Amino acid sequence: MSLLQAFKGHRGEYLVALQFVLFFAFIIAPNWNPLATPAVLAALEPVRWAALGALGLVSIAFGAFGMLHIRDYLTPLPYPVDHSQLVKHGVYAWVRHPLYSSQLLAALGWTLYSLSLPHLMILIIGFIFFDYKARKEEAWLTERHPEYADYARSVHKFVPWIY
Repeated sequence: MSLLQAFKGHRGEYLVALQFVLFFAFIIAPNWNPLATPAVLAALEPVRWAALGALGLVSIAFGAFGMLHIRDYLTPLPYPVDHSQLVKHGVYAWVRHPLYSSQLLAALGWTLYSLSLPHLMILIIGFIFFDYKARKEEAWLTERHPEYADYARSVHKFVPWIY
């Protein structure tokens, strides 16, 4: 692939670059919420820790099992590799995009823990971004694996039983 083709993003290169931008924006965003006074933070501390812990564990599980189940086809690009097979078992029986879910759930856990408005805004942007990226990837997967359409109708995109 030429540099010009990579720049045009025929395989989703620009989406990977945008994903890194969002990731680093989330990391460097300040924790800010004028309504989260020390008293509010202290009162909600057990709930905040529980949300962070639960979402963090689910995030790690989705990420680890997602990578494990597609290890032979894993690529940073949303465009499927030439030798890919459709994976519908394991965590892929629960959600179609566990690696995206993993990042969104980790960000949600931190946002609920920190009660930070900048993190909430980046999380919302991130959800919209991953939804778009997943649609692009699913179009490519449907071209490669015609049975993907049936799979997509029976398994939620990011959150089991919800979305």
